[in-house]
Amino acid sequence: MTGLHLTSLTLSHFRSHKSARLDLDARPVAIHGPNGAGKTNILEAVSLFSPGRGLRRAAAQDMARRPESLGWKVTGILHSLHQLHEIEIWSEEGQPRQLRIDGKSASQTALGRIARVLWLIPSMDRLWIEGAEGRRRFLDRMTLSFTPDHAEVSLAYEKAMRERNRLLKDQVRDGHWYVALERQMAEAGVAIHTNRLAALDQLAVAQAEAETAFPAAELELTMTEGEMPGTASDFREALHESRFRDIAAGRTLIGPHRADLYGVYAAKGVPAADCSTGEQKALLISLILANARALAREFGAPPILLLDEVAAHLDATRRAALYDEICILGAQAWMTGTGAEMFAELGERAQVVEVTETNGTSRVSA
Repeated sequence: MTGLHLTSLTLSHFRSHKSARLDLDARPVAIHGPNGAGKTNILEAVSLFSPGRGLRRAAAQDMARRPESLGWKVTGILHSLHQLHEIEIWSEEGQPRQLRIDGKSASQTALGRIARVLWLIPSMDRLWIEGAEGRRRFLDRMTLSFTPDHAEVSLAYEKAMRERNRLLKDQVRDGHWYVALERQMAEAGVAIHTNRLAALDQLAVAQAEAETAFPAAELELTMTEGEMPGTASDFREALHESRFRDIAAGRTLIGPHRADLYGVYAAKGVPAADCSTGEQKALLISLILANARALAREFGAPPILLLDEVAAHLDATRRAALYDEICILGAQAWMTGTGAEMFAELGERAQVVEVTETNGTSRVSA
């Protein structure tokens, strides 16, 4: 069987799940149960099959089941195109997360080359009206889905910038201390900006080509000050010229870490920040679906989708349209809701999982 999906998922001492196992096929997964039962914890476990810290951005020690805090493990069989991979992800007693692919230790980047996972969770509903940091993170998740190496250049940029900021705070004026750091920042920063623009181009094409019930969003990458320099040498020169201003501020004032994502409801010409709550949610769903369509073309298979409580914010017509688009796309979408009726429009097109909770322990039944 081709495509990208999990055929088994096992949780051990992960969050509220002491022990859980799901045997699956490629269809969407409808997870229902009362609030606090542990539904989102399952989605978080699946999100670890992609590079990064997962959908909650939690530290490894925070994922351990309490009060034991013995460590945790998540395993799964991943179908990726024409290959099968056994993935093991674990943490022992609060230690950093570890990863094995097919029995061999592997890096997050290696995981990103065989798996693509996208998510939409309730905390993202305020994306358009809160700070730029959340929008950058949202854009970088989409960018990472197209370019797994984006994580490495982002880490390189952040590390060099932290070192430069330390010099700035200490009022260091000797230029020799800055040269190597600014060269690293310039090379990584231009790569980050280029990757982001390429991702936006792919999203624009995917939205333009699709017939969908969800509104298209026009996206633009903006900078807090001026424009991002086009080449590494230009950026390096800009950092050099900005040193004394940066010393006064105690931090780096130019670069991709100062970027913002500006969105417009295309059909109405209204900024996303000024749209209604329902329109903002519809725009987010539209972007996730566009990201998935673009990946299906670029990667060769649609990504695994994690949609937490997405159905609760949609009327029956738009909910049915979402389910239809997911099934046409052929994505294994993991969706949560408080009741099985939230997934009635899916019928036999989905596999249904119920999650209950007793005395702090979640139980899973298909």
